[in-house]
Amino acid sequence: MNRILFFGVSLFFLTLSLPLFGQDSPAAPINESSLLWEISGNDLQTPSYLYGTIHMIGKEDFFLTDDTKTAFSACKRVTFEIDLAEMTGLFSQISLMMQMFMDDGLRLSDLLTEEEYQVVSDHFDEQGLPMFMLDRIKPLFLSAVADMDMGTMEPGNADSEMISYEFEFYDMAKSRKMETAGLETAEYQISLFDSIPYSVQAHMLLESIQAAPAEGGVDEMQMLVDLYKSQDIESMQHAFSSSDSEYAPYEELLLINRNLNWIPIMGKMMAEKPTFFAVGAGHLGGEQGVVNLLRQKGYTLRPINSKKP
Repeated sequence: MNRILFFGVSLFFLTLSLPLFGQDSPAAPINESSLLWEISGNDLQTPSYLYGTIHMIGKEDFFLTDDTKTAFSACKRVTFEIDLAEMTGLFSQISLMMQMFMDDGLRLSDLLTEEEYQVVSDHFDEQGLPMFMLDRIKPLFLSAVADMDMGTMEPGNADSEMISYEFEFYDMAKSRKMETAGLETAEYQISLFDSIPYSVQAHMLLESIQAAPAEGGVDEMQMLVDLYKSQDIESMQHAFSSSDSEYAPYEELLLINRNLNWIPIMGKMMAEKPTFFAVGAGHLGGEQGVVNLLRQKGYTLRPINSKKP
C-alpha cells in the first residue's frame, strides 16, 4: 500500500471541521478566545477537556501549551472525531482504500470538461501524483490533499515539515497507554460524503485547486493558521464563510448535524471517566458549535487561554 497516499486518505477524514461553509445567520458570540476548554458540572466527578485542533500545521507554527499538556495528563481517555486506532489495522486500511473509489467504474474525466480535467491533472502532476492513479478516486478524497505536499507530511517522519495535532495526541496517548475513542466512525463519515453527488464533489475539487493563491495573492491557509494561533475560534468559523461556496448547501449535513450528534456521546464518555476531546477548532464556535451546545445541556465550560510556550 502506498504509505503517502494512505496518509492522504487518513487526513481526509480529519478535514471536515475547516471553516469552509457559508453561514447566513450570525452565530451567538462566545466572546472567549481559547482552544482549550474545561468541562464541568452536570454531576461530573472530575472535569473533562475540549481542545480545538487544526488538522495540519507547519512545524514552525505547532504549539502545545503547558496547560494543554496538564489537561491531557489529567484524563484517562482521548477521543477524536474518529478513533485513529481505527485507521491502523491492516483490515481497516484495506476496507478504507476500497471505499475510496467511485461506483460503476466512473472516472473524474467523466465529470469535468476537458479543460477542467486538465487543470486538475496538471495540479496533481506537479505533486508527483499522476492522474492514472487518481482518476477513479472519489473527488472529495482528492480535495483533502489538493494543496498539500504529501512527501513532506508523513506522520512519524522526522523530516516532515507538517504536523498533525491528532497524530501528536495519538502518540501521546499510546506512550501513556491511554484509551482512545472516536465520536463517529470512518464508515459514517463516508456515508455522509457519499450523499453528495460525484458531479458536485468534482467541482468542489476544482474549486479548491483554483482557490490556491497566485504569486503575491492571499494565502487563505496561512490566514487560517494565524487565526488558529490567536485561538480565536469565532473568527476561525467565519474565516472563509461564503454563500457562493459549493460547500454551503452541505453545512448542515457535514458540520452542524455532526456537532449535535456528538453531544450525547460526549456526555456519556465524560460520565464514565475524564476525557480529553480533540476535534477541529471549526466545530467549537458559534450557536451550533460544541461549546455552546454543551452549555445548553447544563455543562460549565471554562476557557483556558494560556500563551504559547
